[in-house]
Amino acid sequence: MNPTELNYQPVSTFESSERDFSKNERFRMEQGKAYRQFLAGVVVNIASLALGTTLGWTSPVFPKINYDPSTTDPDTPLDRLPDDEELSWIGSLVALGALIAPFVAGPLADKIGRKWTLLSSTGFFALSWILLVTTNNIPQMYVARLLQGFGVGFVMTVQTMYIGEISSDQYRGALGSFMQLFIVTGILYVYAIGPYVTYTALQWICLIPPLGFAASFFFMPETPYYYTGKGDKINAVKSLQFLRGKTADGVQEEALKIQEAVEEAMKNKGTIKDLVGNKGNLKALIICAGLLSFQQLSGINVVLFYSQIIFAKTGSSLDSAIATIIVGLVQVIASGCTPLVADRLGRKIILLVSAVGMAICHGLLGLYFFLDFQKSEAVPNIGWLPVVSLIGFVTVYCVGFGPLPWAVLGEMFPANVKSIAASVVASVCWILGFIVTKYFSALDDAVGSHWAFWIFGLFCCGAFVFVFTLVMETKGLSLQEIQNRLNGRKDP
Repeated sequence: MNPTELNYQPVSTFESSERDFSKNERFRMEQGKAYRQFLAGVVVNIASLALGTTLGWTSPVFPKINYDPSTTDPDTPLDRLPDDEELSWIGSLVALGALIAPFVAGPLADKIGRKWTLLSSTGFFALSWILLVTTNNIPQMYVARLLQGFGVGFVMTVQTMYIGEISSDQYRGALGSFMQLFIVTGILYVYAIGPYVTYTALQWICLIPPLGFAASFFFMPETPYYYTGKGDKINAVKSLQFLRGKTADGVQEEALKIQEAVEEAMKNKGTIKDLVGNKGNLKALIICAGLLSFQQLSGINVVLFYSQIIFAKTGSSLDSAIATIIVGLVQVIASGCTPLVADRLGRKIILLVSAVGMAICHGLLGLYFFLDFQKSEAVPNIGWLPVVSLIGFVTVYCVGFGPLPWAVLGEMFPANVKSIAASVVASVCWILGFIVTKYFSALDDAVGSHWAFWIFGLFCCGAFVFVFTLVMETKGLSLQEIQNRLNGRKDP
């Protein structure tokens, strides 16, 4: 067959290159639809909303189960009054389950995918709420809370991986900060409803978010990084097409970059030795484990789990349930600001401001309890201080140290060690979360509420020093550029 039969007209080499260049430019400049990745980010974070209900659940429920037997609420499920030790276990078992779960969730995410591992968390949440509906004894409540912890661990370990792998460099910070927004929305959900419905009704209401997550996330794609790691280039491109809203040609350049990054990371199968033996991985591990450790040592779980009790202890004229709802509402508003500023201001500056703000708020809260301990005459005149301090604390926490450590975790590690790193870091986080939640009451009794909150304030000061000296800025960097800087390599 000759060229004339194909209606072929020869062109110069320059003209041919110019046409190819124009074609490549056209696909590179294809705008796509940014809302697609935000849609996936919102849907996957319905799991975070389900997670948030488990964290806020104790605040309205403890007053319901810690009842006076002489005035028994007929809907109260337990057959006896739980003591302080039992209440502390009910509060802290979520953290215990969450520190165990990552060691299952991480490998499972590599084996069956990020999507199906996240969907499996629904089973833990759903079963726990059914157990809580049917319970009349404390051991069954323990089992339910432990199952909730497994669900929390699955979500927090794998969701950071999912978000980090579906996001473009431009929107990764904003999407990574969605987790905190949805967690506090789940907390507000139970704060606002819990005090005003029966115990049984609350459990059924809490069952709605995990079921809604399963029904909607089923239709979302697996990550292109997971498909690429499995050698499934066709589905990797299809996933990118959905997430970017582009044609197959329009995502080819990004697909090639992902393939290069995955191939580079997969040259050696990831092990614990690779995690701690590689300079860049070890630095990333220190940064992520440090950020999430200080997140827990800030005392956030004490505020979330015991907020209604804390407000009741202050003797404020504002109803403790209303004050708790206000705190929950402020959390949502503050967390909603983070996606707007994370990719503008950068992670580091926001974390620094957050650490300073939390330290100041804990200092003021400790001051109030110190004056109360001293029976100071000033206490009646500053009844507003605990409310303002806690609102200030949750505001700066939800803007910085709430969402950003998880966002950083999702972008710091190469593919070959990402699941191992996420498991280790999440477990470190929840070990400290368990210790703080379980032993806060004992610390409160031993040194007083004022010293308890001042100690949290000191940890927040330590968080500032840690961020200032060790945390690198990742704003606007691709995942490969982050790896280059962690390993001391120059960007190509």
